[in-house]
Amino acid sequence: MTRVLVVNTGSSSIKLSLLDAGDQVVAATELQWRDGAEPPGELTGFVAGLDGIGAVGHRVVHGGRTLHTATVIDGAVRQAILEATDLAPLHQPRALAAIDAVTALLTGVPAVACFDTAFHHDMPAAAATYALPAAWRDRFGLRRYGFHGLSHGYAARRGAALLGTTPDQLRMVTCHLGAGASLAAVRYGRSVDTTMGFTPLDGLVMATRPGNTDPGLLVWLLRDGGIPVTELASGLEHESGLYGLAGSADMRDVMRSAQAGEPSAVLARDVYTHRLRQQIAAMAAAMDGLDALVFAGGVGEHSAPIRASAALGFLGIAVDAERNHAVHSDADISADGAAVRTLVVTAREDIEIAHQVRALLTSALAAR
Repeated sequence: MTRVLVVNTGSSSIKLSLLDAGDQVVAATELQWRDGAEPPGELTGFVAGLDGIGAVGHRVVHGGRTLHTATVIDGAVRQAILEATDLAPLHQPRALAAIDAVTALLTGVPAVACFDTAFHHDMPAAAATYALPAAWRDRFGLRRYGFHGLSHGYAARRGAALLGTTPDQLRMVTCHLGAGASLAAVRYGRSVDTTMGFTPLDGLVMATRPGNTDPGLLVWLLRDGGIPVTELASGLEHESGLYGLAGSADMRDVMRSAQAGEPSAVLARDVYTHRLRQQIAAMAAAMDGLDALVFAGGVGEHSAPIRASAALGFLGIAVDAERNHAVHSDADISADGAAVRTLVVTAREDIEIAHQVRALLTSALAAR
């Protein structure tokens, strides 16, 4: 299999990239997909102009209760993805629409679903279990699923490679900091804890999502504040996080305004970094130590001040200021002599998806 077409469907855009056997990008595009149920029309023209596609890999945010590994898409898999829509309502329907559109264009080409939740599926029960009534957990499948697994998996592999080793030799905190943001505690190649839970609302402060929030506060808003469920859901998804604190969901705007002394932006920056530092320490505690801290995602890759804020000296993390500000690609930005290495890695979910697709299909061929 020489080429894999990766279809990365988000809540507002769709990224397509064709990777060759060496994971080099042959062709790529990003299409905006903000409104409507159907994928943007440019998708057809882009896919039609490609050749040599051996397989397709689709990013799917949620695998629900049954899909825990990369899986060849058939009718049953499609139905399982659909049934997880209530767990990721912004993402699942669009992933299905993209699957249907690309499958219709590439008849006979195997299509594989790769799940953001899969990387965290085998977290220890102590990390995955909510202290809720057993009847609720059993009836509804309540557990901490975790997300951004494709990014965390790649960041762990690439970070280890930069250090000349493999993930199974390291305790790493991988930081996917983008519009959505989460951390993972990756102990010897396995996710043992993460900051997101049952849904992608949990954990760190994000662009428009609040992260950790007292559930009693939400109950109060519904029962005593008179906030309708639909308004609460919309507020948590679209009007919280940096946007709720500073009026902008873009970290670049927030940092510029904070630099100028705008009080709401200063508060937003400080709340964001407070939660980030707190959760990095929590992830390190889950592994009883730390060997490497890896940043990825738009904020993680491009905001030197945010990375610097995470230099927790008591954990052995120290960042070299010059390296931190100069970095433009995969690099070690640690201060000389730091006990914990701090790395910046370009998020490459496309490579992780292609890797999983090839591994699955090669295994299937070998089993015949």
